[in-house]
Amino acid sequence: MSAPAGTASDTGHPLGGIDPAHPGFWSLPVRERTAAFARLRALDRPLFCTDPRTGRGFHALVRHADVVAASRMPEVFISSPGVTTPEPARWVRVLFGDSMVNLDDPRHADLRRIVSRAFTPRLIARVEDDIRRVAGRIVDDVLARRPDDFVAAVAAELPYQVICNMMGIPERQRRRILQQVNRASEHTGVARGRLRVPGRGLRALARMQSVIAALGRERRRRPTDDLISALVTADVDGRRLNSRELGAFFSLLLVAGVETTRNALAHGLHLLTGHPDQRELLLSDLDAHLGGAVEEIVRYSTPIIQFRRTLAADHRLGGAPLAKGDKVVLFFGSANRDEAVFTDPEVFDITRSPNPHLGFGGGGPHFCLGAHLARQEMKALLHELYTRLPDLRSVGEPELIPSSFDHRVGSLRFTFTPPGH
Repeated sequence: MSAPAGTASDTGHPLGGIDPAHPGFWSLPVRERTAAFARLRALDRPLFCTDPRTGRGFHALVRHADVVAASRMPEVFISSPGVTTPEPARWVRVLFGDSMVNLDDPRHADLRRIVSRAFTPRLIARVEDDIRRVAGRIVDDVLARRPDDFVAAVAAELPYQVICNMMGIPERQRRRILQQVNRASEHTGVARGRLRVPGRGLRALARMQSVIAALGRERRRRPTDDLISALVTADVDGRRLNSRELGAFFSLLLVAGVETTRNALAHGLHLLTGHPDQRELLLSDLDAHLGGAVEEIVRYSTPIIQFRRTLAADHRLGGAPLAKGDKVVLFFGSANRDEAVFTDPEVFDITRSPNPHLGFGGGGPHFCLGAHLARQEMKALLHELYTRLPDLRSVGEPELIPSSFDHRVGSLRFTFTPPGH
């Protein structure tokens, strides 16, 4: 695979150093990366980037239209063998099972149909009630303990507890599983000038999946009113999830569901603190503005930065001829700042409408299954926080964890005045 003519300088560093394939790019300040992607969007075709360590390359899809087009042509832009960097090794996929995000039809459609069928109206209604209860308990705990890290005490706690309740994870096992989730998810993408190696988190993943598999076996024998029971006892065209499929699905649900919502909530608090006019507008009428605030937080922060695809056939996209076997990377964060779609994209505006952001994907069969859940969690928690702690705000800058995969917040200090003071 070679770079098309005119896309890179003689030094091998595209556009004088703008190179999303280079690990050092992801340690740059966010503002510099944002400006770099603006320059890439101005090119007449997607930039071809080459990883300096492996010699392998990809076409960078940075425009909103190109990301949407690739997302909605799954027969051309396939997910197998993997959507993350680096791609999962074949033996890892055999041992742990394929995550839904790495599958194409018909296997992807088969699994998604089973999972979708398990989310019954009754289950969804119960989860929505549970989100409100968990949000209330979290704010109670914040008032009682006065923690100083918003990520650990608030942003991470809500999605994790909601997912555990939905799954039916016993309380005694939750802290242990969370430790494994954190260890497994910290080794995805490029960070701190190196390539994160998934193998370093495989032991944590194995431990987590063994717990889930054991729960699956137990629920097959004695089903209860939870999602694990629904998935392992469902009969969709004679199919239900086996132990390995169940483990792979919940690894995805726990890592994706917890990490993305956690990061969006942390970014949201910091954005509303740093934009007092938007915070004042939100507080003037929470019910009227909360939905728009959530959408703009997701657009502006874009918790998942990128996914990759592989060309299953020759294709032309965004002015570039792509060959079968080529890799492309869908940069959602860049698409969400596309000047051709968003007026003043660098402005944080909770009244932005329309807001066709790609924070949950570009559409197509891989659009985020948990988008509705994430929106409900964010709205419920922000409503609870700003109703009971109206002067809640972040302190200082968030600790960002350099990564090419997700816009991760390690910690964020926060403060508030307790009611009655």
